[in-house]
Amino acid sequence: MKNDYLKAMRDGKSLSLSNLLAMTVRLSIPTMLAQVSIIIMEYIDAAMAGRLGGGATAAIGLVASSQWLVNGVCYSTVAGFSVQAAQAIGAKDEEGARRIMKQAFIFSLGFSALLAAVSAAISPQLPLWLGGGEDIRSDASVYFLINSLFLPVFQFNSICIAMLQSSGNTKTPGILEAVMCFLDIPFNYVFIFVFHLGVKGAAVGTVLAETVMALPFGYFLFVKSPVFRLRRGEGVEIRKKELKRAVSISLPLAFEQIVMCSAQIMSTKIVAPLGTVAIAANSLAVTAEGLCYMPGYGIASAATTMLGQSIGAKRRDLQARLSYITVGVGMAIMGITGALMYFLSPLMMRALTPVAEIAVLGAAVLKIEAFAEPLFAASIVATGVFRGAGDTLVPSIMNLVSMWAIRIPLAAFLAPRIGLKGVWIAMCLELCARGIAFLVRLVIKNRRLVQNERI
Repeated sequence: MKNDYLKAMRDGKSLSLSNLLAMTVRLSIPTMLAQVSIIIMEYIDAAMAGRLGGGATAAIGLVASSQWLVNGVCYSTVAGFSVQAAQAIGAKDEEGARRIMKQAFIFSLGFSALLAAVSAAISPQLPLWLGGGEDIRSDASVYFLINSLFLPVFQFNSICIAMLQSSGNTKTPGILEAVMCFLDIPFNYVFIFVFHLGVKGAAVGTVLAETVMALPFGYFLFVKSPVFRLRRGEGVEIRKKELKRAVSISLPLAFEQIVMCSAQIMSTKIVAPLGTVAIAANSLAVTAEGLCYMPGYGIASAATTMLGQSIGAKRRDLQARLSYITVGVGMAIMGITGALMYFLSPLMMRALTPVAEIAVLGAAVLKIEAFAEPLFAASIVATGVFRGAGDTLVPSIMNLVSMWAIRIPLAAFLAPRIGLKGVWIAMCLELCARGIAFLVRLVIKNRRLVQNERI
């Protein structure tokens, strides 16, 4: 997709506030839809598995945070290359962007294969380590195993998506991810209900949808992309400088994913003693909440592209304005989705499970979380802004402190006293504190940027 505003930015042309807002909206809408489609896939898995009873939902929920950890660490290696690709495109170095893309496939795919082997090896013991009951351990283990074995496919698609987005093409990957979401429906139905595979069928349906879509993802990157399509005579060149920069960006992101997801795993351990109903309600509520916060990640992805290209184009005059616009749009949208979640939470939960006790508890905790959504958006989008500048270490440390100094201790204190609601109160308070901290840092960095520009 040709984006005139991005081209104007690279060419050094003046852009008004309305131009910057239009660029943000154009890039954000496809990425928001793509992120929502991802959570809808999880919604479909949860809803279909929920029809099998609370045990199936609890089995998926038990290992969900561990799956997020594995996927998140995988994606962190992609970001180290995609940020550099965006900056190269901003500097009008398209050959350099293609070189970086090829290195991403070599090293990120290799890493995902290694991680897949490790994840498969630990899958039999993982549910036991997480404190799951004997009635759900087998299903949870197989669900995690199937998803782990297909990590290289997930990684391939992630690289294609990230590279297309770095060039300003957010529409194509958004459409393809939506198609993948829709494919998940018939695949899940067939394997869960026709072949009677239950929880295993939910995993098989999802990985099959990802596998089928790998071909069109590769086609649009390698053949159709004006920037990344393969050229004759251009081989594979490994540059240590680019690899080192990828590592310097990716390592803090991997650390952040480990911190965030290990905290989620710890939250699962805190919830596990509360029983199957609490585990199931917690898992489904997390899935339902994703419909509210995934738009924030879509905007964050667009922010990374815009900031990355603006830095490559040396447009310091636009960086502070773009950061405030993207964060403001994210907070506004997630404020609206948070309000909708508050009022629609009973309907959202009933769509996921026929078990009334699980639905009522899940709706109650969603109402608690709704109040945190605007500030949650601030932290999500600000992270995307910092990532576009290659600034990943400090945000990772901020997330570490926020999760482990606020959420986990507070959840551990409240859970035995007021149950699952206590875990979500801790989450709500922590997200608000995190959002405020990220806003403060964003303002400080932008003030320094403006001062340096004047000098």
